[in-house]
Amino acid sequence: MTQKLTVLFDLDGTLIDTAPDLMNAHNHVMKKFGYETRSTDEIRNLVGKGAASMIGRSMWNQAKNELKKIDDEEIKSQMVKEFIDYYGKNIANESKLIKGVSKFLVWCKTNNISMAVCTNKTEHLAVDLLKQIKIYDYFEYVAGYNTFEYCKPDPRHLTSVVEILQGDVKKTIMIGDSETDAESAKAANMPFILVEGGYTDKNPYEIYHNHLVKDFINLEKLVLPYINY
Repeated sequence: MTQKLTVLFDLDGTLIDTAPDLMNAHNHVMKKFGYETRSTDEIRNLVGKGAASMIGRSMWNQAKNELKKIDDEEIKSQMVKEFIDYYGKNIANESKLIKGVSKFLVWCKTNNISMAVCTNKTEHLAVDLLKQIKIYDYFEYVAGYNTFEYCKPDPRHLTSVVEILQGDVKKTIMIGDSETDAESAKAANMPFILVEGGYTDKNPYEIYHNHLVKDFINLEKLVLPYINY
């Protein structure tokens, strides 16, 4: 069958609400080293703010951002390592799919729509999370922050995946929850569907988007016209 469309997904806050497990990992480290803990809502905002460092908006980079006031690089390194280790072992304890995701993925598969994940989470953790949540097999490719030499908001993070899938950028949609996703989609000239209430502290109307949705319920009705475009 001929490929009709490619849909690229962000991961945290888009496909999966990972904030509870991120909060637990973050607070585990903070308590261990004597620093302030955070609420789930605060963690969501931290994830959405992103970072300009090597691992972008991946979870442990958010921990690094929290530790800017810590001068001792050795202690900082220990805290980041503790976060990675703890989060990796507890990555899907409380994380749950965003409402409607399962049905939408089935619909895409049934309609021969190619799907891939483009996340600033490190690749092996993204793959592990997708497997534990039991949706990994829907995706033809998973690109993390360290898959290429660049990551979102660099549009090549998206366009490189489309190329690997032998798709067409003009027949690709990006679905995400933050300005980082929006900027990469806009730069790649891809229609962007913004999932409201994701991991950002910005008002959704401050973020570039072609469509705004609360979740994945009935999202197929919004995507269907792009198949026949």
